[in-house]
Amino acid sequence: MTLKLSKIVSNFPQEGLAFAFAYGSGVFHQKGHKAMSQNMVDFIFAVDNAKAWHKENMRRNRKHYSFLSSLGPEGIARVQENWGARVYFNTLVPCEDRIIKYGVISTSDLIDDLCLWRTLYISGRLHKPVLILKRRDNPALLEALQQNTSSAMAAALLMLPEAFTEEQLYIAITSLSYTGDFRMIVGEDKQKVQNIVKPNVARFQELYHPILDHVNHIHWHKKQAFIEQDTSPHAVYSHLNMLPKTLQDLIWLEKNRDKRYQDTEEVMKSLAHSADYREVVERGVQSIVKNSSITQSLKSILTAGMVKSVRYSAAKLRKMLASKRQAVSV
Repeated sequence: MTLKLSKIVSNFPQEGLAFAFAYGSGVFHQKGHKAMSQNMVDFIFAVDNAKAWHKENMRRNRKHYSFLSSLGPEGIARVQENWGARVYFNTLVPCEDRIIKYGVISTSDLIDDLCLWRTLYISGRLHKPVLILKRRDNPALLEALQQNTSSAMAAALLMLPEAFTEEQLYIAITSLSYTGDFRMIVGEDKQKVQNIVKPNVARFQELYHPILDHVNHIHWHKKQAFIEQDTSPHAVYSHLNMLPKTLQDLIWLEKNRDKRYQDTEEVMKSLAHSADYREVVERGVQSIVKNSSITQSLKSILTAGMVKSVRYSAAKLRKMLASKRQAVSV
């Protein structure tokens, strides 16, 4: 699998390609989906210079682009970096006997989203297991990737009760990037999160066990795959301080409408003693995801073109209906 997907990546410009990974049902088994080899493969490419990368990619693969190719590489880079979640997708692309979709994001924008959760669009995908196909030595990116998963752990713990299983933890982490996503209402299988987690628990363990080894305020029964956590105000405050800045700012705005508090620290201390801290954190996550999912989906209509957008949406709908039929038959 890795060799085949690496061969696909080799069809794209390597100069300035800092990070590449594959994800989704074309890479990892998901319950209710057909064989992985029949599913579209999703890729994300992080590039250091969007204009230069698209210029070379348009020279090699101009047919991948919609009518927006008329804007040239500079225009494509502007669309990528200034609209939606700062990602430019080309979809339903035939490559090496597979159908693929690939998103391009600037390395600096990826690091920004990993650290701040400004959109939770690519950072949310990296809460889940992915297949990394290229990662150039970049200490800032490596640190941001680690910070992103640690932040996901903190947010999930804030939403979970005093005792829960590891699988429930991974479901809570995976749910973060779908909370507030309008596509979960109109285009995605409602069991999508469980379908992602259940067949891939071992991969989630590989990703999150090193973090669980160092999380404060929990007691991890490793052999039983069971966790108990301290939900005292002191522990809640500690987790709140681990949240990314965008989420903290949204919490501050909600809890400080009466201008009672002067800074984030005061708001977090007050929230830690409040019975509704779980709901407040969840609403903050919903706000981030809702905004980016809507703006990026509108942008994707342009980047894919109308014909491909209709085909892609129809495929999503068929996948959702097939999953529902399978669930009913079981």
